[in-house]
Amino acid sequence: MAGHRQGSLRAALTRVSWALALSGGAGLMLDGMGPARAAELPSDAGVGSVVELAGRAGAGESRAALAALSGASTGVTSVASALDGAVAALGRTALSPHVVTLPRLEPLPPLESLPPQAGESRLPNAQLAQADDADPAAPPAEVEEIEVEEIEVETVEEVPAPDAPPAGGGVEGAPGPAAEDFNQEPAEPQVLISEVVIEGLEGHPEQERLELEAYDAMRTRPGSLVTRSELRTDLSAIYATGWFSDVRIQPVDGPLGVQVVVMVTPNPVLTEVDLDPSDARIPDQIVADTFAADFGRTLNLNVLQTRMKELQTWYADEGFSLARVTGPERVSPQGVVELKISEGLVAGVEVEFLNREGENVDENGEPVRGKTRPWVITREISLQPGDVFNRNDLEADLQRLYGTNLFSDVKVSLKPVPETPGEVTILLGIVEQSTGSLSGGLGYSQSQGVFGQIQVSDSNLLGRAWNTALNFTYGQFGGLATLSFTDPWIRGDRHRTAFNARLFISREVPQIFQSQDNGNIRTASDFYEAPGTDIAYDIDSDNNPAGRKFDSVGQAEDLFPDESWYDYRGNTVALERFGGTMQFIRPMNGGDPFKRAPWTLVLGLNAQQVRPIDFTGASRRFGVGTQDRTESRVPTDDVICIAYNCASENQLVGLRFAATMNNLDDPRNPREGNFLSMSTEQFVSVGEDSPTFNRLRATYTQFFPVNWLKFYKGCRPEPGEPEDCKQALAFQVKAGTVIGDLPPYEAFCVGGTNSVRGYFECDLAVGRSFGEATIEYRFPIWSIISGEVFADAATDFSSQSAVPGEPGNILDKPGSGFSLGTGVIVTTPVGPLRLEAASRDLSGDWRFNLGVGWKF
Repeated sequence: MAGHRQGSLRAALTRVSWALALSGGAGLMLDGMGPARAAELPSDAGVGSVVELAGRAGAGESRAALAALSGASTGVTSVASALDGAVAALGRTALSPHVVTLPRLEPLPPLESLPPQAGESRLPNAQLAQADDADPAAPPAEVEEIEVEEIEVETVEEVPAPDAPPAGGGVEGAPGPAAEDFNQEPAEPQVLISEVVIEGLEGHPEQERLELEAYDAMRTRPGSLVTRSELRTDLSAIYATGWFSDVRIQPVDGPLGVQVVVMVTPNPVLTEVDLDPSDARIPDQIVADTFAADFGRTLNLNVLQTRMKELQTWYADEGFSLARVTGPERVSPQGVVELKISEGLVAGVEVEFLNREGENVDENGEPVRGKTRPWVITREISLQPGDVFNRNDLEADLQRLYGTNLFSDVKVSLKPVPETPGEVTILLGIVEQSTGSLSGGLGYSQSQGVFGQIQVSDSNLLGRAWNTALNFTYGQFGGLATLSFTDPWIRGDRHRTAFNARLFISREVPQIFQSQDNGNIRTASDFYEAPGTDIAYDIDSDNNPAGRKFDSVGQAEDLFPDESWYDYRGNTVALERFGGTMQFIRPMNGGDPFKRAPWTLVLGLNAQQVRPIDFTGASRRFGVGTQDRTESRVPTDDVICIAYNCASENQLVGLRFAATMNNLDDPRNPREGNFLSMSTEQFVSVGEDSPTFNRLRATYTQFFPVNWLKFYKGCRPEPGEPEDCKQALAFQVKAGTVIGDLPPYEAFCVGGTNSVRGYFECDLAVGRSFGEATIEYRFPIWSIISGEVFADAATDFSSQSAVPGEPGNILDKPGSGFSLGTGVIVTTPVGPLRLEAASRDLSGDWRFNLGVGWKF
């Protein structure tokens, strides 16, 4: 072929291995031509060249052979819907095949002309161009029939020989023509091919490669005997390579016999890939990277299908499981391919209630009615009408539904919308669980001793997901009754703002006035302090300068005003609180209720009345330190006011603002991340005995993942197994201060199970300010058992003397200290239980703690 190098022909012929044994001539075998033979070929021979059989049969014989194959003259036209008529406009160019001559052939016997079969001469373009998930019900592409030039063919009348033997060859019992199977189709005539010519690629930048692709796809070779069906198979094979938009095979009468001319139209060179719609969710960079190796090269429909599958895989990996990539919708002559993206839209969300057997009707055939309002369910679903369906989003929605603790099961089904193909309706089958409960139990705490608890609650009040609870707790050292209400998501609020309120009445023993080793502060009903005195006398004792008892402090003051007197009752100091709180909690999600927001803001109101009392409920405004009380006498500094302004009751009204940042990977047992909490609470005076002060607090926690101890199997995984090792090194720092008129019972308590663990509750300090730090190493031991090693330290910054009455100094609390310890945490159905042993300042004095949950 003109324009080709000699080396190209050598490469092409090396791939050909065939042999012919021809009567009347020498045989020739080509099996990788040697240098000497290849040198005889012209320099312009190319891979599209034709190996031509020398020798020429008679004209009639050639025409008969051509007519036998004329029914195989067939081709494939481009489908308008697939290629938009663009490829057909590229036109075909004739090629001038190079000829290699071979010895002369004997004439072929005459063959009858076979008419072309309608519908078999063309291969539908769209069927090969269609994606794997294309609609199989789509109508087939129109089939165009090729006009075949009529050639006169000689027919030879077959006359039986006069001495022909009878049927069966004269052998008795042999089958004759009457015994043949007339249901068997007659064999197709075979015709010897002299030439194979590939046309239509002249001047194409990838001419050589495409010629090889077309030639290698065919089974027909020069010198082979072929039938019409075999040519149809070759045509399909060439088109199946994916390189060509149009393929035609035409047997023609050539100078040396029957030629097979393959006329091909290559696909355009790929320059651009457009998506319909243009705002599809797949990023442009993903599309560009997918087709990067194909740009600037001839479009191959098979490769295109592979690339479309890669785009489909991206959609599946991103959760768009209903998305479909089909096409091409259009291929322009400039090489612009347009693909159709159907991403799958959500038409709506429907809710139906199911019974525990999963049925949506009851025993009477009526639909199952649920308690929960449908909007409580649908507001947890992020997928809304018009959104692209995403499996990952739906799974997150279901997790939120289960997180409400209102449902025992949620079944999901997708219903296609017949009127709108490509859209689905999400149907949620809801199985509700019982939300009302009556519970009770026993417990222990240092502040309350042994206590019992009973609670009545409903977590789905009126079907609105409102959580209400009535709780009663009574223990050795106090009692509590609360009525609480929580709305986890105010209806219609796009920020997912929550609201809770609580009414309470309690009697508690504040640990501020208690000490494990240095006595306690006990109640006194009245106190008079004379100027310049250091000692106060108990009116119920005659061990005083008057040598007598008095009925009241007032009587003693009137008779002996130069002495200090107190009325000692000796009961444990208690506080009675009655009031309520309310607060709004808003995640900083920018108005997207489904977005995880690390930051949360809290705005709250606190109003309560506080009365210092004893266990009888009698008002006790004063407290007396027992450590220095001897023979009914006590230093005047050890008699303090329990409440602000020494009043019988205080009114506290405060506004609280807080902000938290939560980046922990697990809210219960984190391994990495951090947590920050900052708050300010401003109390304002509403009367004479109502203090004004501000409480500031801040906490920061940081977790670092480690893998030091490998007791647990998940911390030493086998190769290829994922690590399952909840092991972390944790740090926490806390600080706080109070500015203004501080009631003694509102001072900071330092020490205890959730503070410095080597000290009893509030035994380290009672301060106006404090700072605390903890370092803790946590590691798993067994499936439900974990261990910890920790160090705690804290200080009051010498602020105990700034607390009115100085209860911390009276009880000789050190103000600063540290502890080292270890512990075991057991995971139970009711939560982690913590058993710890901690030393106090390395003094050898150990304290054992029993708590619920981790310290932080």
